[in-house]
Amino acid sequence: MVEIPEQYRSGVGLPGHIRPNEWDAFHFLILSDEKWRVETGVHAGLSTASIVGLPPIIDHGTDEQKGRWLPGVLKGETSFCLGATEPTGGSDLANLKTTARKTADGRHYVVNGHKKWITLAMDCSHMTTAVRTGGPGAGGISVLVIDTKSPGISMRMIHNSGVNAARSVWVTMEDVMVPAENLLGVENQGFHVLMSNFNKERYVMAVSMNRKTRTCLSIATRYAHDRVTFGQPLIANQIIRHKLASIGAEVESHWAWLEQLTYHVKLHGWTNELASRIALAKVLGGNMLERAVREAQQILGGAGYQRGGIGGQVEQISRDLRMMVVGGGSEEIIADLAVRREIAQAKRKGAML
Repeated sequence: MVEIPEQYRSGVGLPGHIRPNEWDAFHFLILSDEKWRVETGVHAGLSTASIVGLPPIIDHGTDEQKGRWLPGVLKGETSFCLGATEPTGGSDLANLKTTARKTADGRHYVVNGHKKWITLAMDCSHMTTAVRTGGPGAGGISVLVIDTKSPGISMRMIHNSGVNAARSVWVTMEDVMVPAENLLGVENQGFHVLMSNFNKERYVMAVSMNRKTRTCLSIATRYAHDRVTFGQPLIANQIIRHKLASIGAEVESHWAWLEQLTYHVKLHGWTNELASRIALAKVLGGNMLERAVREAQQILGGAGYQRGGIGGQVEQISRDLRMMVVGGGSEEIIADLAVRREIAQAKRKGAML
């Protein structure tokens, strides 16, 4: 929400009293990292909507749309979830099934379809929604901003293994009338609107994985010093120190990469050229966090499997991390996407591949 233009901020300043013209990508990195110190579900419940549902409006909305929706965001009057994932597909956005048919007078779209795993749909006033207005594939996709209280919309909560503080929702839309002026961008050109948002979402998720890895490392290190077995603390065992060293090396290397990406954003913005590297930073972060959770639980023993207590945070992360690895694009999909993007960019620059 720090990127809401000043004229729509309703007098609300930026964190740390930083002037808007002084705010840069490194402020965003620090803010993102600090927020992830809280439990994943709490952070997701407070921030996910602003990370994924709001940016398309800031980046692609008309002046009229921004004036209509943005002033209420920082007042807590309006909020936006993202309605992209469907029961039949998540990462394969180009094959979405939800349809939006324009009425004969051109004043409304009639929307029918289902959205699944929509974070905070029950709590947000609007859903930035991917719909099919044209033919098959990416070329037939548009983005509509839909009032979640519209007649024809019904919702039910999905009970997942983790991150339940940020409610995951199944949304059904039956003949929902949406004003035509709620179209973001150009009809049948919504795929770019949605894809441009994934860079920032995946970047934030990569930052979250780094912070959660540090949490696991910190808890395991403290426990290894306090826990005495066979007459000596766990930390006295070389194999325990090696586990901590391995995770520590990974998390510091990953953070250095995040800083490199952040510097690129500071200089050039969220460019398409950065998409593949951000995707791989998320993939690497997921692999790193999975190893960190495993090693922390090995060091903690039963305490790392118990809800609550000294290892409670690690146990919670072990249930939350699957959403972090799959959400925003599964590891397999976005790793392949990264390679294909890099090859395409190299060819455009004259590489003989």
